[in-house]
Amino acid sequence: MVINLTYPRGIGIVGTYLWRTGPPDHSIGLGALLRALSLTTIGKEVAMGRKEIAFTKQCALATKDWDTFQIIIRKCLSPGKPKPKTTSSKTPIKTIGLVALLLLIQILPFVPYPVSAAATDLTPSSPEKTAIVVASFGTTVPQALSSITNIVNKIKAAFPQTEVRLTFTSNIIRSIWKERRQDSEEWLQKGIPREILEVKNIISTIGDLREDGYETIIVQPTHMFFMEQSHDLQQYVSALGSIRTLKERWRPFKKIVMGRPALGMPGDRHSYHDDIRAVAKTLIGDAQKAKEQGAVLVYMGHGNEHWSTGIYGETQKIMRSMYPEIKTYIGVVEGMPSFHDVIADLGQADASKVMLKPFMIVAGDHAVNDMAGPDADSWKSRLTAAGYEVNPVLEGLGSNDDFAQIFIDHIRDVAADSDIKLK
Repeated sequence: MVINLTYPRGIGIVGTYLWRTGPPDHSIGLGALLRALSLTTIGKEVAMGRKEIAFTKQCALATKDWDTFQIIIRKCLSPGKPKPKTTSSKTPIKTIGLVALLLLIQILPFVPYPVSAAATDLTPSSPEKTAIVVASFGTTVPQALSSITNIVNKIKAAFPQTEVRLTFTSNIIRSIWKERRQDSEEWLQKGIPREILEVKNIISTIGDLREDGYETIIVQPTHMFFMEQSHDLQQYVSALGSIRTLKERWRPFKKIVMGRPALGMPGDRHSYHDDIRAVAKTLIGDAQKAKEQGAVLVYMGHGNEHWSTGIYGETQKIMRSMYPEIKTYIGVVEGMPSFHDVIADLGQADASKVMLKPFMIVAGDHAVNDMAGPDADSWKSRLTAAGYEVNPVLEGLGSNDDFAQIFIDHIRDVAADSDIKLK
């Protein structure tokens, strides 16, 4: 147990010492300690002329080192027989030692002492545990999951000694997988990974990591750009990282930070223009396939009604500059440029074939239905009705290994920015 010993200012120091009342044998009994260090006992030592013992006990109160404390107290409890007084004119050795002890009392408060974990109510120090949370929008389409698992597996391979876990940021998608867990064996037999079937939200995922002892966490979104999903994710990360406890040691996280999406994010730390060019370089395979087919390349992005989607126009411009022999168009489901903008631009191009592909991490519901579905309002149906020969490619960007590497690079960037060591 921990005993707080408080003495008046005249005695010197308030000490907090770990006390053991049972075995092993070298522990000092509680009663013996109190008797040895009581003000009455120390006063008697002085009255009896045994000032050395009295001062030694004061030294015990002043010391902050447990081993030294016990040695001094044992000396007090077994002082031995008093020796005859010396008549020598030389300074007794005991007096020199006493002076040294008094000096020690004066300087002890200013000397840094190693404090044991038990004495400060801390658990023993252990190696820092760092984890990565891959935050995907998610998908309900089983065939599209390979794009997500490809990114996760690449990250795990890049950081083999770091814990990597997955979360879905879409509330709707998580709710669907939660319902599917009622028939978990059926879905597992279909090849659905358990980490997807049992996927949790960001707070639960981080909470589980904290319960497992991880105090340094990097959250890496696999969103295309910093829009609504990444914005909200950043709020969670910032809020958790802002927690301040009265005692510093009880803070839940040492560091919790977020990397940037594929096309970057606002700010001057890392230029999103450079991130766009990095993404465009990974799409050389799409440009080559479109060239082989003699087609223009049309991407369908997700977009957003509540956030500027100008990033897609800039990406389209860079794609055309990087691959001038291929006309590239990017439209979005929500926001601008819309399908109407895309088909209007196509009307000015000398093209009869269109290679249609999702500009998304996965070829999920939007790609299967809104882009390539059989309904009359799908992009494929509308382009076909306009006289184009359409070749839809149902493959998410996450299946592109070079594209997946971008998230690894962004993890390394935020780790370096935050002085986090990854293995």
